[in-house]
Amino acid sequence: MTTLKEKVVSEVSKAVVGRRYETEMLLVCLLAGGHCLIEGVPGVSKTILAKTFSRCMGLSFKRVQFTPDMIPLDILGGFIFNLKTREFDFRRGPVFTNLLLADEINRAPPKVQSALLEAMQELQVTVEGHTEFLPSPFMIIATENPMEFHGVFPLPEGQLDRFMMRVNLGYPERQLESEILKRNLRLLDPRSLDAVCSSTELALAIEEVSKVEVSDEILGYLTEIAAETRADKRVRLGASPRAMVHLSQASRGVAYLAGRNYVTPDDVKSIIGNVLTHRIELDSAAVLTSPLLTRETVVREITQRVSPPR
Repeated sequence: MTTLKEKVVSEVSKAVVGRRYETEMLLVCLLAGGHCLIEGVPGVSKTILAKTFSRCMGLSFKRVQFTPDMIPLDILGGFIFNLKTREFDFRRGPVFTNLLLADEINRAPPKVQSALLEAMQELQVTVEGHTEFLPSPFMIIATENPMEFHGVFPLPEGQLDRFMMRVNLGYPERQLESEILKRNLRLLDPRSLDAVCSSTELALAIEEVSKVEVSDEILGYLTEIAAETRADKRVRLGASPRAMVHLSQASRGVAYLAGRNYVTPDDVKSIIGNVLTHRIELDSAAVLTSPLLTRETVVREITQRVSPPR
């Protein structure tokens, strides 16, 4: 029997070459009820991956190209005067969808970035005291180019902490590049791909993920990891409680896709880099002392120091 993971990865691979792991991470994030930040230089398939993934999952999809002149109204919507009724009607913005692609999110000013905070955390939008609930499921896939410094606004820590995962899209391996070139000699419209999952199947999968057992031993393991990120002298800002909630939820998604109804330490280890590295901040003195020090290195060393339950 073909599993949900195999069906999604297979269908996405028809349009995006060599992004199996990244597709799996998007699926885990969706099933666990989180949002994903995709980083990568221009031209590495960030946008097409998001569009193809939404198509394969049968989700409603909207894309917003973030620019410095945007205002919150462009994302959330707002009240528009209706000439017929002589009243103000609320017109929904593009955030009212199942999957929102926030393309180049760091190009928008902080006021626009902050407009998404309520939507990401509470799955609702409030404009002038009027609250509208977002559809379910709801997921934001945001993209950014980490190499840009001009005309961008770095995401604040509070917003980064609302992304369950960060996925880095690097350059493809050499043997895959020729396949990418060959594939693009003929244009493939993502709309021609099939939805491999119905809304009923997706809702059932999300419910099953929420039932995956996280034992007290695993919870203790997560608590120890959190404590280590805050105690490490090389770290200025450690993992928040929200980060550890996201880590436990994402681990559930990994376990479900592996065919288990319980989380193991290996599930946590397989996902911890994607969940924690964008949330911790290194101490500037430690970086000056060790210029090659990275957040990935610190998270990996902390994971190695904390003994998993047996």
